[in-house]
Amino acid sequence: MEIFEGPAIVFSPERHCLGIRTITPFRGMFAVRDMLMDELYTWLGDRDIDFGHTFFRLHVIDMAGSMDVEVGVVTEKPFEGDTRVRAGVLPAGKYASLTYANHGRRANRTLVEWVRSNNLTFDSREETAGDYFACRYEAYLTDPRSERMKTRWRIELSIRLADEASPDPPGRP
Repeated sequence: MEIFEGPAIVFSPERHCLGIRTITPFRGMFAVRDMLMDELYTWLGDRDIDFGHTFFRLHVIDMAGSMDVEVGVVTEKPFEGDTRVRAGVLPAGKYASLTYANHGRRANRTLVEWVRSNNLTFDSREETAGDYFACRYEAYLTDPRSERMKTRWRIELSIRLADEASPDPPGRP
């Protein structure tokens, strides 16, 4: 794993997006992500909609069961979706963030451990379906359409923090 930035606390404004949300088992989840990306890019192209970064959002995580995930893109303004592609927002707030390439599990573990070691709290809660996150996503800073080797993608991993998160945590690695 190569870390380019962070871990750090960053503030993100609300961002409009369009995405496809689905439930899938953890095993095989990334193959589902790739299929949804292709479907979303086709949908956007058919409507000539410009967009920014592609993201993979994890709404509910249950690694032993089902994952509630969304593949989306950030847009400059709100657009109307349909029954498959839905309009939404990535909410404003303070996020624990880390930009990396390769080894997503290690990156997630690094960020989670950093948050815990700095006594910060994620904006999340346990539900019967798994761990619900107000906003947890990977933004693909490398365009997946131009670089097919996922190990070369630059990825911003961000998880929204609870409101009490301080802007300058101690012990930054």
